[in-house]
Amino acid sequence: MKADSAHKTAEASARAAILADVEAYCEELRPLEELCYLERRFNPDIQRLALKHNLLGMPLPVDLGGRGADYVTYARALARIGREGTGVRTFFSGQTSIGQYPILRYGNRQQQERYLPRSAAGELVMAFGLTEPDAGSNPLEMTTTYRRDGDRYLLNGVKYLISNGSIADVVVGFGYPADKSGPQRRMSAFIIETAGDTFVREELHSKPGMYTANTGMFEMVDHPVPVENLLGGEGNGFRIAMGTLVSGRLSVAAGCLGVIEDCLAEALNYSRTRSQHGKLIGKHQLVQEHLAEIEMARVASEALVLKAAEAKAASDADRDNAERAAAADIQVAQAKFFATNAAWQAADRAVQVFGGRGWSELYRVGRHLQDVRVCRIYEGTDEILKLKIAASLLGREFNAFS
Repeated sequence: MKADSAHKTAEASARAAILADVEAYCEELRPLEELCYLERRFNPDIQRLALKHNLLGMPLPVDLGGRGADYVTYARALARIGREGTGVRTFFSGQTSIGQYPILRYGNRQQQERYLPRSAAGELVMAFGLTEPDAGSNPLEMTTTYRRDGDRYLLNGVKYLISNGSIADVVVGFGYPADKSGPQRRMSAFIIETAGDTFVREELHSKPGMYTANTGMFEMVDHPVPVENLLGGEGNGFRIAMGTLVSGRLSVAAGCLGVIEDCLAEALNYSRTRSQHGKLIGKHQLVQEHLAEIEMARVASEALVLKAAEAKAASDADRDNAERAAAADIQVAQAKFFATNAAWQAADRAVQVFGGRGWSELYRVGRHLQDVRVCRIYEGTDEILKLKIAASLLGREFNAFS
């Protein structure tokens, strides 16, 4: 009894320490992030301060350099980070939720020990390379290929709209075998080191928002990857990609909860201090309607995100349980679909509360409105998630793509 109690106390203390470090990180980052946003430039302090506060591997096991955060704690951490901006949270998603996660979940011990501690120590920036110019919602249309060449694979192809894409040292990437076609052609996953002139990349600047985050594209031209960097066995790439996207979707949903929280805080403060028509605008009933709707979005999103985090934890703890995996997949999809739309609507309402000042990058609500729109696209579009949720109700025979 005493040992169990002591263990629970230690776990609670560790969770509190992580969230305290996240809070300190966000407070230190905010003025730097706001300046970079107004100057529309990448913010290197996102990573620098994350290293300072030991946040670059929050959910990784301690023996692999991480903090050992459970899914609920990590979701709460991302929600707090999401208050500082979707661009800030996107870095963490790229680094951890879809960068480190597939190596932790599907990699062997040698791969884990080679890449995870170094990424948690700030030596490696991670990314996830699935999307291509003509392959977004359907990764089966990818054109990236690989072929075996002695003790290495040679990869060829272009990846597009990749978070951390032009700053990544390591990318978990995907491709099809170049010498096979037809129904037996199955994609594989690789741990790709980006050094060398066969890996050409560029930062994408033409985007409406997310200015401080890195979004890139890259081309591989016979880019060599050692055979030991094949992830999860040849032909298992689709399974790895879909499993990793569940982790990524949860991170997006959690970040959007933070967006809603920040929009509510900003709108409340403004409503208490701004006067129009002879009284504080918070006394106007239609302004109160906006505040109430944002609050309900916050409450509902928080419930769905935490429920999804618990389901993902249960699934990962029992990896061979297909029922738990399916439940986590759907609950995360529900949380992602709801929270991303709720965040978009909350930002829109907060801008309305601010009036003309809301339509300005000088104010946080205006920045949130620009940034959060992409969350309804990446890691699973609204349309794909609706189909996934509906098919889970109707049954597999109603799958829209069958």
